[in-house]
Amino acid sequence: MNRTIILLTLLIIPLLFAACSSDDYPAPASVKEEPPASTGRIFLFGEMHGSARTMERQLEIWGDFYHNYGMRHLFIETSYFGAQFLNMWMQADDDTIIYQLFNDRRGTPSHVPYTLAFWRTIKTDFPETIFHGTDVGHQSSTTGRRFLRHLAENGLTESESYLRTRENMAQFSRFRAANNHDVRAFYKPLNFIREFDALLGQDVMAIHGMAHTSIGDFMEMEGVDSMASVLRERYGDQLIIVDMHDVYLIPEPHRVDTITVGDQEFSAIFFGRNDRPAGTVVDRKFWLIEDAYEHFRESSLTGQVLPYDNIPMDVKTGQVFVVDFHYADGSVERLYFRASGGYYWQFRPSVPEFTP
Repeated sequence: MNRTIILLTLLIIPLLFAACSSDDYPAPASVKEEPPASTGRIFLFGEMHGSARTMERQLEIWGDFYHNYGMRHLFIETSYFGAQFLNMWMQADDDTIIYQLFNDRRGTPSHVPYTLAFWRTIKTDFPETIFHGTDVGHQSSTTGRRFLRHLAENGLTESESYLRTRENMAQFSRFRAANNHDVRAFYKPLNFIREFDALLGQDVMAIHGMAHTSIGDFMEMEGVDSMASVLRERYGDQLIIVDMHDVYLIPEPHRVDTITVGDQEFSAIFFGRNDRPAGTVVDRKFWLIEDAYEHFRESSLTGQVLPYDNIPMDVKTGQVFVVDFHYADGSVERLYFRASGGYYWQFRPSVPEFTP
């Protein structure tokens, strides 16, 4: 099995390509009008997509905002039309819509059972929630076309929803044609601002990937502002950013095992499993081998890496990790990584794989 495919399918951020000027991606007409900035607050949470632990904590936070502070608007990293379908499902008597949306996401980090559980909990426990989608029109060929068909069947081809859906799909088309995340980084904050300013002063909670919620360049693409940077410039201290990466990390080791590498036994701290299936990998288990770095310092590298944010513990230079990859066909592959420092994949600090 190709290890490049094995490792890279686990990464939640898509491949980056050469940047191009945002002047090539004119703002939609409805955004160019520049409405007055809302006076509400934005509680922006940066997440690891598809993590059950993170979604459980998000539900707790949303419950507090919903019941104790009267919030009703939840901004999520999905398309405009995806959010509209979610709002329709919130009023529906069955789960047809939600299963269609879930199936449309096949192959993405959010196509995990926890996503369905997350949506269902919101419908049951927080039924007045209103979803807002801020991303370009992912799943245009499935979710997007189905929403346009729904609007047409109900005589709404001249409605704002129809225009917004077509516009959102065009954003995605430009993103795919340019093969460049600069396009996506350009449109996301514009979509967010339009949705937020229309609420006229209401506070909102927003959940987006961490690449969009850090102040500075988007995914370290020089000169391309992250969504959070654009929002901070417009709203200042009204924007409150919360990094949820620590929620994903498992804070305490589970147990101490003995692992044999070659002909030598090592004490290994088991830090649990990863709860984000990806590609053919259905599970991963992680161990930290104690005091083993010097033993493996000269071991040959394979050329593959695993980003820090894939490892459910606090990574420090001088550590050695054992990771068992469990595949859909029932097979298991054990790989070894050492935290040497200075290794990156798509600007993300990473641990290189070595051959013991």
